[in-house]
Amino acid sequence: MKSKYVILASALLISVATFAQKDQIKSAEKALKGGDAQGALAQLKDAENLIVNAKDTEQGQYYFIQGNAYLDLANKKVEEGKNLSLAAESYKKLIEIEKTSGKQKFSTQAAASITQIKGLLINSAIADTQSNKAAEGAKKLYDAYSLDKKDTINLYYAASTYVNAQDYDAALPMYEELKKLNYSGKGTSYTAVNKASGNEDGFNNEKDRDLAVKLGTHEKPKKEVIPSKRGEVYKNYALILVQKGRTEDAKKALADARKANPEDSSLILSEANLYLETKDYDTYKKLVGEALQKDPNNKELIFNLGVLSANAKNAADAEKYYLKVIEIDPNYANAYLNLAALKLEAEKPIIDEMNKLGTSDKDMKRYDVLKKQRENVFKSVIPYLKKANELDPKNEDVSKTLLGVYKALEMTAEAKALKATM
Repeated sequence: MKSKYVILASALLISVATFAQKDQIKSAEKALKGGDAQGALAQLKDAENLIVNAKDTEQGQYYFIQGNAYLDLANKKVEEGKNLSLAAESYKKLIEIEKTSGKQKFSTQAAASITQIKGLLINSAIADTQSNKAAEGAKKLYDAYSLDKKDTINLYYAASTYVNAQDYDAALPMYEELKKLNYSGKGTSYTAVNKASGNEDGFNNEKDRDLAVKLGTHEKPKKEVIPSKRGEVYKNYALILVQKGRTEDAKKALADARKANPEDSSLILSEANLYLETKDYDTYKKLVGEALQKDPNNKELIFNLGVLSANAKNAADAEKYYLKVIEIDPNYANAYLNLAALKLEAEKPIIDEMNKLGTSDKDMKRYDVLKKQRENVFKSVIPYLKKANELDPKNEDVSKTLLGVYKALEMTAEAKALKATM
């Protein structure tokens, strides 16, 4: 007889717990509808230990309300990043529970909320990076990737943003994941200018963009080829490994990548950059030559070779590459800018020598010679800076540098005209 009483007592406890749990879920739902997301979460917290043994329908409702409460807080900018991630976790648990049970009551709404959260995370990450909070932005981008692992570009941006934040330990596993995925990012972008906002909007495909133009909401359609980002992925991955003293691992990773992707010329450049970093100049020069043979008219590749040559203090090669880029594409603004910067480097030794001169007749004559040389340097960069300013008028560095050159050469009228546009 005693055992029967024990069974009845246990059943009574379970029954009481079930009612309590249902009441707490209902109270949480009521609190949320009343705008009290924190109160809703507190009610759900009380039912947390009981929910494990609840029916699938009640578990689903629990996680649905929980997700909605976290999302509500995020929308109110209360610990936005944290609450967006917590909301997504709740929705994912709900979807898994309903998938297992075969009864889908909240899954459609939850999936829509996850898509919304992904967009909010990306927008919030962009705001973070613009506010010099790169690490916070990078985490949100990775969270967005975790919600939709087919959208690998968010993993790429998360890794790149961690590099900008100089958090290389966080970036490394992301680059390793990109490496396993053999991520390229190569594709085509379709854009058009929104007539209402004036912004350039992106479209999933050419058909959607052309339809928007036909409907009259957009204009100035544009199609651009997105180059492979594989080289950048491996370059950053290799540089982090070098920083950690794993140079041989870095070399092997790039060699393996090139074997697996022989058509991707950006990897040659990344390997060249690695050997430049490790001061193996012979291998560097060999790879530079190989890169040019493989793709002699790739302006991005040639421009980057110019940058690498400039970093290696090989001004003659750098100038040759920048001029080649301009020959291929006369509207490549950065080639003009870098060419001007390269030529302006000749000013420093002139200034250094001028500062060391005394007041003797011999020194004064030398001063006049050096002053003329300095003026010639400034005159030589004016065409490149003017063209760069014409192609990229919003670039303050270009306009300020050009203004400084005009002032140094006492070109008052030109300086006044330029200043009026700034």
